[in-house]
Order: sequence, then C-alpha cells, then structure tokens
Amino acid sequence: MAWGNPKVTGVLPVALGNMTKIIATITHSTKAYVCIMQLHKDVEEGLLNKVVREFQGEIYQRPPVRSHVKRVLRKKKIYSIEVNEVLGRNALLTIVSEPGTYMRKLCWDIGLVLGVGAHMRELRRIKTGPFEEGTGLVTMYDLSEAVYELKEKGKESLIRKVIMPGEYGVCELKKVVLRDSAVESVVNGSPLAMPGISYYSEQIEKGEVVAMFTLKGELIGLSKSLVSSLDIKGMEKGLAFQPFRIVLERGIYPRMWKSRRS
Repeated sequence: MAWGNPKVTGVLPVALGNMTKIIATITHSTKAYVCIMQLHKDVEEGLLNKVVREFQGEIYQRPPVRSHVKRVLRKKKIYSIEVNEVLGRNALLTIVSEPGTYMRKLCWDIGLVLGVGAHMRELRRIKTGPFEEGTGLVTMYDLSEAVYELKEKGKESLIRKVIMPGEYGVCELKKVVLRDSAVESVVNGSPLAMPGISYYSEQIEKGEVVAMFTLKGELIGLSKSLVSSLDIKGMEKGLAFQPFRIVLERGIYPRMWKSRRS
C-alpha cells in the first residue's frame, strides 16, 4: 500500500567558499529529528513505549527501496529515542542517531515489531552536528535579503548576521593547535610533526578526524590522527597528524622551510 511522500523539513548546513571542502564532515555527524510516526492500528501506549525503547542503542537496518545507497544490512546507532506524545494512531518521536540512519525505515521497523505496521508521516531534522534550531539559523529568504542589502546598498550588517564563521562548524570535533612555524608547511600539504604542535585535545583516538587551528583561532583544515593522544604525550618527534582538507589560504603565515637547490 502506498502512503504518499512524507513531509520533510529542517536544518541543512550550507557552506561557502573554502568551507565547502569540509561540509561533508559536518553533514556526516550526529543528527537529531522530530518525527511523526503513524500506526496502522490502535496500540496501547505502554506497549508502544516499551517497543520504542528496544530500538535505542545499536540496531540493524536495511536502507529503504527509495534510497541512494546499496540496500545491504548495516549497523547503526540510536543514541536516544523518546515518545513525546500520542494522539490517536500518531506518535511524536524525538530521535538522536548517527548519520546514515533512515527514519522512515525506523518507523517501519517499529511497526513491524508492534505487529500493526507503521510509516513515517512527517520528519523535521532539528540538529546536524553543532547546528540546531534556535542557534542562529536563518531561512533562504533571510540570506536573500542580506545579499540584496550588500550588493545594492553596500551594507554588511545583515550578511554578518546570517553567515556564521566556518570555525563554528567544527566546534564538536577534537582539536590540535599549531605553532606559527608549522602552519604554512601544513597548508602546503605536509603532515604535522610533533615540534609543530602547541596544544591538542585529550582522548584523541588513532585515525580520528581532528580540526586544526592556528594560535589565533583560525581554522586551518581537517586531519586524521596518526597516533592517539596517549602516544603523543610520550613523543618528542615524529609525525602525529595527516591533513586531508585545507581551508586556510596559502601565503598568510611565513614559510619556514628551505627549498632544495636545483
């Protein structure tokens, strides 16, 4: 039976300029949703709450037929799921999950376990990484007005309100701060060695994506840790981070290495 297309709205981070290089990392971070699940038969509310709680934690999920990924069974994690309100056969859920979790498939699976069937009626994404409703987000109309004010009247006040610094997008990532002497070499593609590190976050795991900053708080880009933070404590030299996305322009910081003579 076809249930039509669900109404889907919510938070969508949009990057500008060099920040487009790191937007994939932001969009593939923790998500939070408000979802209306419609049950196909009446269900006692106590049973509904019991079954919904069973889906909190690690679950197995096969993407729905209409999806852009291969339909293979995958492990996904639901960090929290709560029934906020029940009205007739409609249940309002708040769900926090890892990226790539399909809410419409989650509703279908809950209905399957209940034995009555269910589908997702409406979905609103209320959080993507550090971006969430009520924290400075704007509509496309707001952005259009700000661009008009800038281009036609030369006023920057609105555009400064609607465009957030790129540094905000990585505020949930662990961080490493570089000495000024190491910035330009990293910007030009070199791995980050121990002498170039001024500060690093605790509990960094090997292979974890980390945000790189200058001493002034400027975002340099993203890197993968070659060692854990515990290993870094015992190191005086050697490579610690491998950059893979750079957003800082070249030539801002002094070049501290010597070119080989031809």
